[in-house]
Amino acid sequence: MNLRMQKRLASNVAGVGKRKIWLDPAEIAEIKNANSREGIRKLIKDGHIVIKPQVVHSRARHRMLVEAKRKGRHMGFGKRKGTRNARMPTKLLWVRRQRVLRRLLRKYREQGKIDKHLYHELYMKSKGNVFKNKRVLMEHIFKAKAEKARTKVLADQLEARKQKSKATRERRMARVAEKRAAVLAVEHEAAK
Repeated sequence: MNLRMQKRLASNVAGVGKRKIWLDPAEIAEIKNANSREGIRKLIKDGHIVIKPQVVHSRARHRMLVEAKRKGRHMGFGKRKGTRNARMPTKLLWVRRQRVLRRLLRKYREQGKIDKHLYHELYMKSKGNVFKNKRVLMEHIFKAKAEKARTKVLADQLEARKQKSKATRERRMARVAEKRAAVLAVEHEAAK
């Protein structure tokens, strides 16, 4: 007995594929008489036409494989299809690194940890591939700041030394001038 039309109508009414429709073999005659969607709906309601449940498609094995791949399993040379650059483009790595370094420089400049001159110098060095990662850049910044502070201290000391020697020289000059004036006054007195 051909029930193709009923099966097609049932799948259309239920919104599922034809393979998901089960027709009760005991009610074949009644199903055959149903030639409208309304009749099919009634049969579905009565339970003579049943929509099969969805087949389970477990993801457990896939999850296990993903977990193993996270640990580095199944990732050897035999499992790789693309070139290294196709799998993880060097340009993408470069862009990520530049963004990290530039973000750090921008943050430090806004916080006042580095001035605009040092910022520009380090920005250009970052672009020139001097810093491998954020840690190296931070170490460089600390060293640069320490060097700058040291040079400032040395410059201040030098300036203080200069000021001191200048003051000493001026005092000496004043003393010499006083002595000379005194000697001249004595000579002047003697001449009279």
